[in-house]
This record gives sequence, structure tokens and C-alpha cells, in this order.
Amino acid sequence: MAIPLSTFLSFPSSPPSPPFLHPQKPKITACPTHLPIPFKPSTFSLNPRPKTPKKMLTTPLAAATDPSLVQQAIKLVQSSPPTWQSSLLSNLLIFILGSPILVSGLSLSGIAAAFLLGTLTWRAFGPSGFFLVASYFVIGTAATKVKMAQKEAQGVAEKRKGRRGPGSVIGSSAAGCVCAVLSIYRIGGKAFSPLWLLGFVASFCTKLSDTVSSEIGKAYGRTTYLVTTFKVVPRGTEGAVSVEGTLAGLLASILLASVGCLMGNIKPSEAIICVVASQIANLGESFIGAEFQGKEGFKWLNNDAVNIINISLGSILAVLMQQLILQK
Repeated sequence: MAIPLSTFLSFPSSPPSPPFLHPQKPKITACPTHLPIPFKPSTFSLNPRPKTPKKMLTTPLAAATDPSLVQQAIKLVQSSPPTWQSSLLSNLLIFILGSPILVSGLSLSGIAAAFLLGTLTWRAFGPSGFFLVASYFVIGTAATKVKMAQKEAQGVAEKRKGRRGPGSVIGSSAAGCVCAVLSIYRIGGKAFSPLWLLGFVASFCTKLSDTVSSEIGKAYGRTTYLVTTFKVVPRGTEGAVSVEGTLAGLLASILLASVGCLMGNIKPSEAIICVVASQIANLGESFIGAEFQGKEGFKWLNNDAVNIINISLGSILAVLMQQLILQK
């Protein structure tokens, strides 16, 4: 039997090669998601420079154009001439700080009326005018509190233990408010501005003199006389005056006129005019109270209405005296 030649020429097949002799290329995906973000050497620096924020103020000029809220408030309060915004803010701050004094002398509605008066005063005459009104309020409130228990026992004390309401505030400041409005809107021009300020000061000198003379007269007046007949009448009678009260009212008017003079609102000669005008007006107020207040046909003439007449008379007299006497 013949053996095929292919049998002798065939070679045994070689065993398969190990896997590491035929490495396979790893599959690389286009966008691997399992790998971290590649490190960028270009962003690394041994001496990194901090970036300046875009909104950082780098110059004094920029800082001045973007002040803080407190700086804005201070600048607003110091506005010259005063604006309505500065007057409102200044008055609000003062009322908050002086609230204990305000509560002792005014009712809540009276405080609201006084706030409007203070804002108007600051707008028209600035801090000096406001200080004059504040001085009037403090002195008048102190005089009202003198011997309050005695006044209440005699039935001549102010209602609510001397705490004034809005009617009293308006009655005491009506003439001053008119002068303030005339000054704000420059009625009469620059030549009349000092006259409105004079009338403003005179109105509060008149009212303070009236308040102090009445309250001190009730507390210390030994004998009170009716101004029209000089008959002796009980304390607290409308139109009654006393020596003690009259002297106290005169001193109060001098004191407030001096405050106005020191604050630069009026001149010394005008301060004298304010004092004289206040005393004439108070005499007229006593006459009106004795003859008309509470009488038939004059029921509308209450204390607040008499106060308005009184301070208006004092203000008008001061302006007329300034024009007739000082101008000559």
C-alpha cells in the first residue's frame, strides 16, 4: 500500500500564539465621558495675578459717585438751600430722637400736626427756624407743667395734663405757617424774604409770651384783673391778667427773640420789634377774650380761634413796625 507523499511533506500545525504576542489596539471613543477634564497647563502660573472685579471702585472719583446710604442721608440733611426731601428726613430724625419730650407735651394727633409744622419750617427757614420753633415748644411745655396739680385742683389746667392737640398746634402756628409758605414760594421777591422771616419769629414770640403769662399767672398770680375793667376776677378767667404772669410773658418773649437773633434769623433791632409787637398783640388778645369769647353770637370764638388772631396780630404788627420805623 502506497503512502501518499503529502503525508511525508505535511508539517504539524504550530500551536496558537499567546495573546500578548498579538496585542489588540484599544478602542478609543470620540468623546469619553468617564475621564476627567483634561488639565490645561496654560492656565497654571507660579505667580497668579488676582483679577480685579468688574464693579470694584478703583479711584476716589468712582467712590465719590457711588456713596453709601449713610453718606447720602448726611448729604441730604446738609442740603442748602433745604429741599422737601431734606426737610422731611431731618424732621423725622429729630422727632425720633426727641420723642420723649414730644409725648410729654403733645397728643398723638398733636405730634402729627407738629411734624407737618416742623417739615414746613425746615423747608422755609432751615435749621435756624426749626430751632426757634423747638425752643418755643420746650419753654411753653415747661411753663404749662408748672404746678399742674394745683391748676387741676382749681380747674384751670389745660386738658390732658397739658398735652396739646392738633387744634392747639395749628392755632399756635397758623401765622408762622403762612409766613413759611410765602417765603418758600418767594412771594414778593427777594426784598420781602426778610419780612416773612420777621413775621415768623414775631408770631412765635407772641404765642410764647401768651402761653407763659397765662400759665405762670395761673400758678403764681396773686391777683388777677379783667383787662377791660380792672376788676378782680378768679384765676383762669378769659381776658384776665396778673402782674406775675405779665412779667413772665415779657421775659419769655425777650428770651425767644434773643434766640432768633443769635441764630441769625433777625437783627437786634428787629428782636426789639418782636418783643413790642408781642406785648401789644397779647393785650389785644386779652381784650378779645374779655369782650367776645364765649359771648352770645361768638360761640365760634374758642381758644384756638383767639390764638390765631393773637399770633396773626403780632406777626403783622412786627412787619408794619419794621417798615415804618426801621426803614425810615
